[in-house]
Amino acid sequence: MKIGILALQGDFAEHSATLEKLGIETRQVRLPAQLESLDGLIIPGGESTTIGKLAEDFHLIEPIQEFSKTHAIWGTCAGAIFLSKDVRRKQPLLGLMDITVERNAFGRQVESFEIEIEVSVLHEFDPQNEQPFHAVFIRAPLIESVDGTARSLASLPDGRIVAAQQGNLLATSFHPELTPDDRFHRYFLSLVSN
Repeated sequence: MKIGILALQGDFAEHSATLEKLGIETRQVRLPAQLESLDGLIIPGGESTTIGKLAEDFHLIEPIQEFSKTHAIWGTCAGAIFLSKDVRRKQPLLGLMDITVERNAFGRQVESFEIEIEVSVLHEFDPQNEQPFHAVFIRAPLIESVDGTARSLASLPDGRIVAAQQGNLLATSFHPELTPDDRFHRYFLSLVSN
């Protein structure tokens, strides 16, 4: 199995490190040809407008949209924004997931926070581990709504959605790659294998 990590901007190295600990080969993706022979793709956190503009500049939007038809893609933080169909402002998006996302929903960098969240799909996937997931939010977006075939996977205690899935597409508002808990990465790999 080989997983690509969009490496235009953001924390792609942290995703690579987590996957490599799991014995998974990774490839940094900056050009359309680098999507070839990959089994899945992660779009990391960073700055969503910058990622979108660079993806346009490097002619990656349509190749990633095409890739999504047969492969799993996971967007974390800015990557979740980039996957969405609506962010209530004009910026380049892949428009793949039926989710509406609010950018910087929790405020500026100083409002970043960490919290334990319940993610039932992780408990189903890894029944031996009943621990909540330690989620790290950094200038994080919020998934305002899920529509169509998208479904919520996790919410904050007040009910606001922070993770969603639509078929082989996964979006998280937080940064699983910044914790030692690899369950989200293993869950994504299970989507890649399906």
